[in-house]
Amino acid sequence: MDGNGRWAEQQGLPRIRGHQAGVEAVRDIVSYCGQIGLQALTLYAFSTENWKRPRAEIEFLMVLLERYLRSEVEELHANGVRFLPIGRLTDLPDGVQRLLRDAEARMACNHGLNLCVALSYGAQDELVEAARRLCEKVERGTLVPDEIDGAAVAAHLFAADLPPVDLLIRTAGERRLSNFLLWQASRAVFRVEARCWPAFRRAQLGAALEAYAGTRAR
Repeated sequence: MDGNGRWAEQQGLPRIRGHQAGVEAVRDIVSYCGQIGLQALTLYAFSTENWKRPRAEIEFLMVLLERYLRSEVEELHANGVRFLPIGRLTDLPDGVQRLLRDAEARMACNHGLNLCVALSYGAQDELVEAARRLCEKVERGTLVPDEIDGAAVAAHLFAADLPPVDLLIRTAGERRLSNFLLWQASRAVFRVEARCWPAFRRAQLGAALEAYAGTRAR
């Protein structure tokens, strides 16, 4: 979800307007993914590095996230979406944490789109946490080192039951992984979109999915 601020600047608007427009893009993309039967969608909403942004911008983003959760949960639930927040969620404001837990619990038994939202997320942190949990099992005697393989590591990631990433899209022309799903995206097709996130809608996602399908067919 790159380029909210740049999109706003291109329109001659304050950066916060870009974040607001980004929420509209989220609504459109999530709705489209549900309609076409996509299994899983992960949105990189806020990285661990994003805490370095100006305090006022961070506070606005947290307010925007809280508003989104309050306004969208019922519709997401009605559409069968399963909601999975990942990351260092305890870094977030208490009110946001509570809304995230409530939304996840409310939609836990749904069988539609798996909507994974990465918040205060960093893939290196995720791998360190997985290694720590594996070490704890070894210390308790419930796991021996020889049993630690790729499957064991994958089982201790934040959203362990999600499938590997097939297609990773970076908007706003970004060409870096930026510490995102390093384990899960090891075999992903990487696609760079010139459009900033607020201008990235279902038409662009549909084109990206068609292009990805073409690479799979070859």
